[in-house]
Amino acid sequence: MERESGSQTSLPEKTASEIIAYINKKAFNPGDKIPNEYEFSQLLGVSRNTVREAIRSLVSWNILEIRRGAGTFISLKKGVADDPLGFSLVQDKFKLALDLMQIRIMVEPGIAALAAQNADKADLELLETICCKLEESILSGEDYTQNDVKFHTQIGCCSKNIVMPALLPVIHDALTLFADMTEIRNGAKTIKAHRQIVDAIRNTRSWDAQNAMLSHLMYNQDRILKVFETKKTP
Repeated sequence: MERESGSQTSLPEKTASEIIAYINKKAFNPGDKIPNEYEFSQLLGVSRNTVREAIRSLVSWNILEIRRGAGTFISLKKGVADDPLGFSLVQDKFKLALDLMQIRIMVEPGIAALAAQNADKADLELLETICCKLEESILSGEDYTQNDVKFHTQIGCCSKNIVMPALLPVIHDALTLFADMTEIRNGAKTIKAHRQIVDAIRNTRSWDAQNAMLSHLMYNQDRILKVFETKKTP
């Protein structure tokens, strides 16, 4: 691999860093389209092959994503690995589900409280939209796991805590694993719990938002325990 004279950093690696610096300077957001290979080649003074290799690295790091026929975009994964903590290798899925729920109980009520304090009008509008889509998928009998993930993710964004993107994979894994383990899902209970959380956040009631989220998660933890007990019974 080509390297700059007197440097241990390859030219594609240096170019990848410069692309990241450009993205930060221009304040691109997840989902935004960025310049193409030719434009970056002109901007950074390197060959298109070097830009291509740099972008390939950024894609592998979940910083960028290539959409065939559309271009290159900022990844919604925000540079977070698909399985950063190696959960896919854990054999005891019940233990994992319970431990993940413990983490969620420690973190998410506080995040909901912050969301009630810090969410702006745009944050609340998006949270309401996601909540409505979640309700629609529940009432139609569809698998609502992904909409559930989006709901909890948006609450994290409402909190304005910049560490949350690094914690989201834990939440995602917990929600997906929980959905796989609980064959019977109480949609009406979920709708009511989520509405209580949204209402508290919208009305800037931090304590109520925290308690509503805690109650919601404790209920889900109880359901995991019941499934576990049922499966242990011969």
